[in-house]
Amino acid sequence: MGSSWDWEVFLRDPGGADPTYWQWMLSCWGWTVSVSLLALVLALVVGTLVGILRTLPDKPWAVRLGTFWVEGFRNIPLLVQIFIWYHVIPALVPAMKSLSSFVLVVLALGFFTSARIAEQVRSGIQTLPRGQRYAGMAMGFTTFQYYRYVLLPMAFRIIIPPLTSEAMNIFKNSSVAFAVSVTELTWFAIQVGEETSRPIEIYMGVTALYVISAFAINRIMAFIEKRTRIPGLVAASGGGH
Repeated sequence: MGSSWDWEVFLRDPGGADPTYWQWMLSCWGWTVSVSLLALVLALVVGTLVGILRTLPDKPWAVRLGTFWVEGFRNIPLLVQIFIWYHVIPALVPAMKSLSSFVLVVLALGFFTSARIAEQVRSGIQTLPRGQRYAGMAMGFTTFQYYRYVLLPMAFRIIIPPLTSEAMNIFKNSSVAFAVSVTELTWFAIQVGEETSRPIEIYMGVTALYVISAFAINRIMAFIEKRTRIPGLVAASGGGH
C-alpha cells in the first residue's frame, strides 16, 4: 500500500500564486492559525466577562444575562452558527455586510468558545472559599477590585487545565471555516484532494499540521500552568493535559 503513495504531490506546481502545493498548504496553515488565535483572544475576553457576570452577588439581572449568553451559544451547533453569522446577521444588520468571511468566522468561533470559557471561569470563581471574597471586601476593595486582585487570579490558576482543552479545541473547530470559503487547512484539503486525486497524502499532511498546532498550544499552556501553580492548591500534572 505504501508504494502507491505519491508524496511528491506536495512538490507539484498548483498553477497559482504559490510555486508548490507544499507552500500553498503552509499559506493555508497561516489562515488557520490566524483564525484560531484571534478567536481565542475574543473568547477569553468575552468568556471572562460573562463568567464574572454569572457570579456577581446581588445582581440577578447580570446572572440572567450571563446565563442567556451561555445557553444561547453552547446549545447551537458551531456549523449552524457559522452560517448564521455568514448569511443571517449581515441581512439583519446591513453594516456587517462589509465584513469579510474571515472576520465573521472569528466572531462565530470566538463567541461559541466564549460560552464554554464563561462556564469554566464561573466554576473557578465559585470553587474559591467565600472567605476570599469577604477578605477583599474587608480591605475596602470595590467589586471590580476584589475580582481583579483576588478572585480572578486564583480562579484562572485553577481552570488552566480545562482552558488548555478549549485552546486546543479552537484550532480543531476552526476547520468549519471552510464552509464559508475561508482558505484554511480543511478548505485546502478538500480543494487539492480533488484537484490532484491524492486525497490520502493531502489529508495526512493537513492532519500533521493540525496536530502540530494543537500540541504547540498544549505545551504553551503547560508552561503557563507550571509558572503560575500555587503549591498545595493545584496538584502537579506532570506537564500534560
